[in-house]
Amino acid sequence: MAAVLADTHAILWYLTADARISRAATTAMDNATTAGDPIFVSAITMVEIQYLVEKGRLSVDEQRMVVAAVDDVQNPTRLVPVDRIVVDTLGQVNRDEVPDMPDRIIAATALALGVPLLSRDRKIRVSSVETIW
Repeated sequence: MAAVLADTHAILWYLTADARISRAATTAMDNATTAGDPIFVSAITMVEIQYLVEKGRLSVDEQRMVVAAVDDVQNPTRLVPVDRIVVDTLGQVNRDEVPDMPDRIIAATALALGVPLLSRDRKIRVSSVETIW
């Protein structure tokens, strides 16, 4: 299975072809797409994107691009809810290693799905969560 979970920066930069995305993250998402596997996006990412738009750090057009990707059934991007399984998995993400709650939820989502997390976040990358960057 080539499926992955992309965090907020990863999905934004992938969809906008931003040069800040790593080659490894791009390859992982390209491989998932080629294999017919999903690129998962946590519902928390959508919340973070709304917050970034409200703060003026992200454009409404960028937000619309992500929303369109997760809403398009032809696109490999799939929205994942914060459900009971994710909540139950949250305890597996050490709070001392990943103190930011949205990051912990995204990491727990990757663990619950059994897929690597695409993230540039240093704290997540040095935690026990499998990451690609």
